[in-house]
Amino acid sequence: MRIGVIGAGFIGQAFARQVIAAGHDVMISNSRGPQTLSSIPPKIGAQIGSLHEAIGFGEIILIAIPFHQYATLPVEPLRDKIVLDANNYYPDRDGSIPELDERWATTSGLLAQHLTGSRLVKAFNAILASDLEKGGQTLPSGNRRALPIAGDDDAAKESVARLVRQFGFDVVDAGSLAESWRFERAKPAYCIPFDREGVRQALDEAQRDIDMPEGSWRR
Repeated sequence: MRIGVIGAGFIGQAFARQVIAAGHDVMISNSRGPQTLSSIPPKIGAQIGSLHEAIGFGEIILIAIPFHQYATLPVEPLRDKIVLDANNYYPDRDGSIPELDERWATTSGLLAQHLTGSRLVKAFNAILASDLEKGGQTLPSGNRRALPIAGDDDAAKESVARLVRQFGFDVVDAGSLAESWRFERAKPAYCIPFDREGVRQALDEAQRDIDMPEGSWRR
């Protein structure tokens, strides 16, 4: 499988390493062009390209960019592609986005409104880059760590679930994109290592208007 990555930060690079470890091909890009990606360690083994080259290359596209840049993504080239939304909203970085501050929308909902025609799946946003770098882990419970996904396209979700499992994680289907808020930033399932049952419980415990204290997911 060929996978394109938009966003060359920590998550994008950690994801690319797992893609290659799983036996797939990957191309990393960012909005500033391949000439700015010389810092990507050669040992990753990823190809480097422009944003449009990465989109054309990939059967699946991971988006891991500062969320306030989402409206700059090209719409037509991503139409009909499976798009993995690994983005999170950080007001200190992204500025205030009223739809999210007032809980009128989700990050994936806003991205889906922009990327009309894309097969969007929320995935890989609820894990720290340093944990994704390690691949699947066995937890003290003896079970594998699980990651949540959400989306409205069942076939796209199944493709993403297979990829998550190839990375060594279990998968929990959190439902539709409308339910993706349950594992957004500062919710109980966000970036805390849980097995499948723990993720399900954390998703159930999430409350739309209540956030966990900043930094509580870094334990």
